Amino acid sequence: MFGGSGHAQGSCAELLDKARVAREERRGQRDRERAAVHVQALVRGFLCRCHVTTTVRKEVDDLFSAIDGSPCRRSALVLFKVGRKLLFIFKPKEDAKRFDQFCRLILNTMEEENDSKVWYVSLALSKEYVLPWIRQLKEILWICCGYLKHLKPENLVDVKSLKLYLTVLVTFTEASVWKIAKTKGDAFRMSLNHICANVMGHLNQKGLYSVLQIVLNNGLAKFKPVFCKATLTAVFTISLRPVIAAKFSDNLLRSFVLHALSVPGLVLHLSNMAPECVTMLQSHSMLHHLLVFLSQEEQCNDVCICLEGSLSLCLLGNLITLATLQDTTFPEQDVECFVSVSTAILRCCQRYVQQKKSNLTHWHPVLGWFAQGMDHGLNEAMPTVTAQLSALWSARMIRLLFCDVLARKLHEGHNASSPAALATVPSLANHQPKPVKNIIKKAFQRSASVRNILKPIGGKRVDSPEVQKVCTVCVLYQTALTTLTQICLSILTGLTYLDELLPKLWAFICELGPHGGLKLFLECLNMESEEAQSLLAMLMLFCDCSRHLITILDDIELYEEQISFKLEELVTISSFLNSFVYKMIWDGILEGMKGERKDLFVSVHGWLMSLYERDCRQRFAPDDHWLKRDLRISTLFGDIERGKTRVKHLLQYIPHVVPHKERIVLFRVMVAKEKENMGMADNENPLAMFMESNHSMVVTHITVRRSRMLEDGYEQLGKLSPSALKGIIRVKFVNDLGMDEAGIDQDGVFKEFLEEIIKRVFDPALNLFRTTSGNECLYPSPSSYVHENHLQLLEFVGKMLGKAVYEGIVVDVPFAPFFLSQVRGVHTSASYSFIDELPSLDAEFYKNLTSIKRFDGDVSDLGLTFSYEEDEMGKLVCHELCPGGKTTAVTNENRISYIHLLAHHRMYVQIKQQTLAFIRGFKSIINPEWIGMFSTPELQWLIAGETGEMDLNDLRKHTVYYGGFHNNHRVIVWLWDILTKDFTTKERSMFLKFVTSCSRPPLLGFAHLKPPFSIRCVEVSDDQDTGDTLGSVLRGFFTIHKREPAGRLPTASTCFNLLKLPNYCKKSMLRDKLRYAIVMNTGFELS
Repeated sequence: MFGGSGHAQGSCAELLDKARVAREERRGQRDRERAAVHVQALVRGFLCRCHVTTTVRKEVDDLFSAIDGSPCRRSALVLFKVGRKLLFIFKPKEDAKRFDQFCRLILNTMEEENDSKVWYVSLALSKEYVLPWIRQLKEILWICCGYLKHLKPENLVDVKSLKLYLTVLVTFTEASVWKIAKTKGDAFRMSLNHICANVMGHLNQKGLYSVLQIVLNNGLAKFKPVFCKATLTAVFTISLRPVIAAKFSDNLLRSFVLHALSVPGLVLHLSNMAPECVTMLQSHSMLHHLLVFLSQEEQCNDVCICLEGSLSLCLLGNLITLATLQDTTFPEQDVECFVSVSTAILRCCQRYVQQKKSNLTHWHPVLGWFAQGMDHGLNEAMPTVTAQLSALWSARMIRLLFCDVLARKLHEGHNASSPAALATVPSLANHQPKPVKNIIKKAFQRSASVRNILKPIGGKRVDSPEVQKVCTVCVLYQTALTTLTQICLSILTGLTYLDELLPKLWAFICELGPHGGLKLFLECLNMESEEAQSLLAMLMLFCDCSRHLITILDDIELYEEQISFKLEELVTISSFLNSFVYKMIWDGILEGMKGERKDLFVSVHGWLMSLYERDCRQRFAPDDHWLKRDLRISTLFGDIERGKTRVKHLLQYIPHVVPHKERIVLFRVMVAKEKENMGMADNENPLAMFMESNHSMVVTHITVRRSRMLEDGYEQLGKLSPSALKGIIRVKFVNDLGMDEAGIDQDGVFKEFLEEIIKRVFDPALNLFRTTSGNECLYPSPSSYVHENHLQLLEFVGKMLGKAVYEGIVVDVPFAPFFLSQVRGVHTSASYSFIDELPSLDAEFYKNLTSIKRFDGDVSDLGLTFSYEEDEMGKLVCHELCPGGKTTAVTNENRISYIHLLAHHRMYVQIKQQTLAFIRGFKSIINPEWIGMFSTPELQWLIAGETGEMDLNDLRKHTVYYGGFHNNHRVIVWLWDILTKDFTTKERSMFLKFVTSCSRPPLLGFAHLKPPFSIRCVEVSDDQDTGDTLGSVLRGFFTIHKREPAGRLPTASTCFNLLKLPNYCKKSMLRDKLRYAIVMNTGFELS
């Protein structure tokens, strides 16, 4: 029973499955039938459309043939119907030729005379056809726009089509050019204008301006525009018509600005190729409308955000060009709008300017590293945009924007270039400057009659309209400098082109505030108001421009011709800057400063240091001008001990406010502190020998042969670490027989070793160093490569010189100032000019080079190129000053670049590797921060001692006597009397060199000479001298002659600064023997 039931259930399930399968088959059959019907319908529809399209195209072609064969059939209605058929089946690729033919036909109808039925626009008179005609016209014009986007104006095949479509757009968007409008009344003309406005509104909605932007970029965003005059005129006319028709509404102005005025170089190309377009802009006061529109903060921000950086620059360039093309006087209100709009656009660009390269930045030829993607299509047009931007700092624009400043009258006593004026400064013709005191005295005698603007006097309200206007202009140019980073030198050059601008701006600054000068600007540093920012921007711009000017002026222009600034003005300006920077540092304002305030400090400090460096090379300021009298040295040293930040900043930025002698003391204190930290005992300490013997200090012992002193010294000291070189070095000499020389080195032997090493390496015959022409100063030899290891040798030389400075040993080595400037690192400053220090290398070469700068004729006639030929080891070698320099001619336009590049090559490029090696060695011993405390002349004094006359009283006070001599001994009294009364200044220097190996006294006086200056009474020759004995001391003290000393000369041990003086019986004999000895330079031996 149960088995039968199971069988019945299985049969039921099987039946249900069969039914389901059958339903699915029927459903699939129905789907296939519907699909077949749909496919058949699609195919029939497609075939039908193809048939209709083919039929209509044939009808259109037949109509075109009929119209061409029978001009009488060329009526507006016929063309309208043809156009309707063409547009019904229109496809851009297949029907391009038909559309072109149709466009030519409707254009031809517009040329017919006195036949209104032929004119295509005559359908506007028909009530039946006017609306379909307008729709057809809109469609035709938009198809033209569609074709325009894809045409390449540099392609000759596309040029004809480009002109055709532009002609259609120009013809049918302006009713005034239609002949039918001239035959009817004003009411009808107004109707036609409304139709054109309606058509242009339709095109604008569809994207007309985007199309025009593409067309303009295709033709103008090139190194050289590919548009002809007619094409450019047509495109610009089309772009301007909607704006004029809309009466300069904000919406249309926005589209015009975003899509037309952002095209690179548009207005510049219009002025060159289609000046009538510029006239049209001026007739509609387009600049005024643009400035009013963009002066709205919301609109300007919206435009700049849409355009981003590069296109914003293009917009600014076009606005600047449009402003410079104004024929009439620029209204003052428009000038203010122009300044504010330009500043706003630059600030928007500034958002994207970055200080350094990163994964998110791209290189921009004007903005530098740029935080936006660069449109490489604009690269070719950037020179054009740069030329447009440069009009902002042209003489004409500067005169316009700074008219209030330039309108000031500065009383001139007499011309700075007159003979009377030239008498107040040093003559550079023979490079023998007059005493500084005479220069300053005469300059200040003349100051009262030159300009009455030397000191800040105050009196002008900072909130007055005149001050506010000048401040906004300064903000504009300062924003340009910080934004357009790659052309900032061009901006500064333009701003300094007018000689009177900077002195008049300084006069303007002097009158600001109730009292003028320092107090006003220091107060502004603590304020965040826009007024304070503007005032600081004015000071910053003045400093940047003046710094640039002082860099490009040579000595003749600065000291004799006194271009822009008189010498007494530079004295006043430098005093103001010195006090301003000092206050910023000493009052703690600099600490934590960043952003624009930090930029202000950099500008003011840069201008200050440019003046200071110039004064160090050739004085224009009075004595002690750079010192701050309210700076107490005790306070300074106390702050140093406490590690205050303001003292570090003071010594880092303006060390010159501290007296030179105090800086030398500070330098020696820093060295002593470093030695103490390294565990080195003072050599004058009685425990020094004990500590050394117990190995509490690192001592390096070397043995050198006198015949191979340089080689042995280099081999044993060259690989020592800087800390070992700073430590104690004990030297043992081996004579020519291979025997060790007697004597214990307590710095004396090492001093001799150091002096001999320095004497040999700086000998020009070795060709590691050369001497300059004229003053015989030293600098690295460009041909030092003749030595296989010349760079390692130069690094060793730097270490040895550094060791001498570190130990306070003065060496008579005169370095070329330009080389010491590179050691100090000032040559890396943006304001450093190699041409300024070229006279220290070759005065004659400098004179010849600057004569090119003053050449009145055509420099290209001289046949110069950007290359330099010189004799290297008997072979003539040509160096290119820039890529392709051999074929780049020097012209009047690029001669300044040629002069600076050639000076840079002679003073830096030629000796770059040698200089870097020397500096590397020198700075491994001397901390670079310590070097920064001294100017170039002061660094020379630090190395070689003071240049002034020797102080004999100081020398006598710190002299030590041996062998029975004492201060009141007869021979000693004669000696000092001879040095004081009988010897000349030169002979006294020779005497000092005879004893110490250096002709200059120590910087801090003879109290700091190590070992101390000593005089010893001797009875026998040096080879028989065994030192002092009780008998020799007594005989010397009582003037008892063991042997007649008349035949012996004085000798010296320079390593111990020891003069060995026989006990002469006559003063005249002492004078003659001493003079002979120092002239013959005898006696440089070790006792």
